[in-house]
Amino acid sequence: MTEFNCWVTPVNKIVIEALSTEGSIEYEYFDCSTDVLSSLLYTLFQQNWQQVGVGHIVQGGVLELEFNAPPKICILYDGYLTVVTEGWHLHLCIEANLGGPHCKTPLELRQQRQVNRAAFYRRFNAEGIPRSWGIDLWNGANENLMTIFLPNPYVEGENLLPEGKPNLSKLAFYEELRNIYVLGNQPIPFAKNPLKHYYISVCTSTRCLPSRKWQSTFDALKSAVENAGLDIEVRTSGCLEVCQQGPVVFYSNDRTWYTRVQPNIAEIIVNEHLVKGHKVIEHCYPQNSV
Repeated sequence: MTEFNCWVTPVNKIVIEALSTEGSIEYEYFDCSTDVLSSLLYTLFQQNWQQVGVGHIVQGGVLELEFNAPPKICILYDGYLTVVTEGWHLHLCIEANLGGPHCKTPLELRQQRQVNRAAFYRRFNAEGIPRSWGIDLWNGANENLMTIFLPNPYVEGENLLPEGKPNLSKLAFYEELRNIYVLGNQPIPFAKNPLKHYYISVCTSTRCLPSRKWQSTFDALKSAVENAGLDIEVRTSGCLEVCQQGPVVFYSNDRTWYTRVQPNIAEIIVNEHLVKGHKVIEHCYPQNSV
């Protein structure tokens, strides 16, 4: 694992594209490595959810979603950032998606899925005045993955402000982020990747009937982690790609999957693996992973 670097190296690439509807869009590209993207996206979605929107723009249609409360989940699993709100959720590939315990995702598909290009943008009208601000992300196939909408000084709620009376204080957030991630003038405000806090999770998916009895396993893990004094989050998750062998448990530190984890086994996993570093081999999945 590479050491976390809190300083972003500027890409120093600006591209201006003319728009067919007059005006133009300016892209300022920035480093889209996992640590950089993790820090930026955590800042946006977890810490500043009330200031941003997220969506997708193509000719003929715009999807735009807003946060009404902090995300219930903001987690990185097998390369995908998952953000869950009360009414919707998103998945974004910011690291190599290996394809679960069997690493079944072909290399070409891994490269296609992952964010490969990222830029802060400003849209200008025909008079050369910027009218909207945000961040665009593209995958390895050069397809636009997602647009993140940043505060707009010309808009208040659903309404446009009167001409000549923009609320320019709204640009402070854009400038702060740009100074860190585009210009490299300020450090990333984290000492480590904020999306890689170690956790152990229990599958609650209804795909596999045994995992419906996950609650006692979750309680046993949580109790054992607390008793051991570990700084590891115990959480639930959706499908962990190991069906029909539940309860299934995943440890993010070294990407270990466990199957048939009853409460007594959960306690052993914590005390042997998480504390001492010794995997509980008879419950590992797949067996050839140890």
